[in-house]
Amino acid sequence: MDLKDIRNKIDGIDDELIKLFKERMDIVSEVAAYKREHGLPVLNSQRERDIVARVTEDMDDTMASYTKTWFNTMFECSRSYQTGQNCPKTDTEAKIEAALLPADILFPKSAVVACQGVEGANSQLACDRLFDRAKIVYMKTFDSVFTAVDKGLCRYGILPIENSLNGSVISVYDLMKKYRFHIVRSVKIKIEHMLMAKPGVKLEDIKEIYSHEQALAQCSEYLATLGVRLIPCENTATAAKIISDSDRRDIAAISSKNCAELYNLSIIAENIQNSDNNHTRFICISKKLEIYPGANKISIMFNVPHRPGSLYSIISKFSVLGVNLTKLESRPIPGKDFEFMFYLDFEASVYSEDIRHLISSLEEEPEFFSFLGNYQEV
Repeated sequence: MDLKDIRNKIDGIDDELIKLFKERMDIVSEVAAYKREHGLPVLNSQRERDIVARVTEDMDDTMASYTKTWFNTMFECSRSYQTGQNCPKTDTEAKIEAALLPADILFPKSAVVACQGVEGANSQLACDRLFDRAKIVYMKTFDSVFTAVDKGLCRYGILPIENSLNGSVISVYDLMKKYRFHIVRSVKIKIEHMLMAKPGVKLEDIKEIYSHEQALAQCSEYLATLGVRLIPCENTATAAKIISDSDRRDIAAISSKNCAELYNLSIIAENIQNSDNNHTRFICISKKLEIYPGANKISIMFNVPHRPGSLYSIISKFSVLGVNLTKLESRPIPGKDFEFMFYLDFEASVYSEDIRHLISSLEEEPEFFSFLGNYQEV
């Protein structure tokens, strides 16, 4: 028997399988109706375990493992199908539907925006990319940015959320959870670090270098060759301003070329970051959920019980709908042993009813769930 004949046999089996699958899903619909009528939950873990145990009873370990995987996928399809028929509209889904804006409503070109740092900070550059005419209010800390938006002093806030070299900015995620704010836009900025000092200062004169702790980490290889004292500060623009305002001629800053021009400093060394592929992603946050046409990226955070299959139960929902995950990151939850908070980004739009149902089903499973936003990245 050649390969073509073998494949023909597989095609015939597949045709039978799809008939049986459709028949099974029709019966699943009846199950969904019964559960809806009697107020029963969609998930029945014991029933699923019993089925897997029954169908794998006479199999060897290898085939049993493949069979379990196949049935778990089918169970997820079944649960997703039932959820679509039975799941009541959650508060989050209702909030999302209320936030959907008509196609002719565009993201605003001007607004009062809170940014952490001073003039020349990367958050200011990100703000200028997102808004044509922003009135920027500078804040000293990330928390101050959230407070300004929370109290209505600013409509939006700009904050770094992720760096390609150093990973996520966890403190910003923690503040998103604390304030329950939303992401309405994001932008990716290429970061190029320069070593700068007052005009006339030479490299051998420098004893201390100021910058944000992440910038210092991103330039660690270069800094290791200098043997100088490193002074962390609020951000790279603040570092440049400190050097500019000081009378000392033995200090320098790591900041951007823009800040060198802004604060009249001379660049001693260019592009000193460890990698040329150094980008920081900034988010624009809002107290109110705003979803604009063209939004194609969704961010959520959640935590699940510490038991086998908890995370798989969440992730499999995306696979069933063919949704592409672009980020999945975890961090330990302080004070809880072996429990984690997960941050997840995926490509989708809540203008799709299927995606809104997906979010409703996600909201019902985890111990904590937060819809951070559906937005477009510039």
